[in-house]
Amino acid sequence: MNCIIVDDEPLAREAMEMLISENGRLTLVSAFNNATSAAKFIQEQSVDLIFLDIRMPKVTGLEFARTIPKSTLVIFTTAYAEYAIDSYEVDAVDYLVKPIVSERFRKAVEKAEAYHTLLLTDEKENIENVESEFMFVKSERRFFKVNFKDILFIEGLKDYVIIQLPDQRIITKTSMKAIHELLPKIFLRVNRSYIVNTQQIASFDNNDIYIDKYEIAIGNNYRDIFFEEFVTKMGKMG
Repeated sequence: MNCIIVDDEPLAREAMEMLISENGRLTLVSAFNNATSAAKFIQEQSVDLIFLDIRMPKVTGLEFARTIPKSTLVIFTTAYAEYAIDSYEVDAVDYLVKPIVSERFRKAVEKAEAYHTLLLTDEKENIENVESEFMFVKSERRFFKVNFKDILFIEGLKDYVIIQLPDQRIITKTSMKAIHELLPKIFLRVNRSYIVNTQQIASFDNNDIYIDKYEIAIGNNYRDIFFEEFVTKMGKMG
């Protein structure tokens, strides 16, 4: 994938360049210290992936992300973890907190590659044969049987969703709204980009939900629903 870096800090750009150079799947085509220059570049050049800082002068990373082509993916890179929930609003592939370690960077790139492959195809993915305990999900020209109880969470990006299982991810072309309507009541939407299986929740606080090794932010617009639908019912069951 062709990629660019957009970050106003020189040291941060250098660190990102090093991570990209160590990853044989990426080709760095340019780096910018502001969003305005990057915006002009992607109007003339094809860019598959942008490593984008959030807090920058004049045009912020979040503002810039709202203007990029649908076919260009974004991984946010920032020193401020509190912006994670905002990244969901612009369909970011991932959110990396500085200093970025190579293993975490590799996982984010693999996720971007999976989306990029799907965006290049015209295949219409879908969900069929929804039963009380499972559904069949079409992905990569095959139908996978997915048991509802095994789903950890479902993540949305652009026109696709990822069904995260304990040891597998299934990516299919559908909307968050469409798949949510097919799921049993144990599933709750907790922000714009995530639907969680409440039976898989290991712990939570006022801002985040923890499922297995994953941390998922609770969106401001979904917090009341989460605490009413999950926490209140859990208390009654206890």
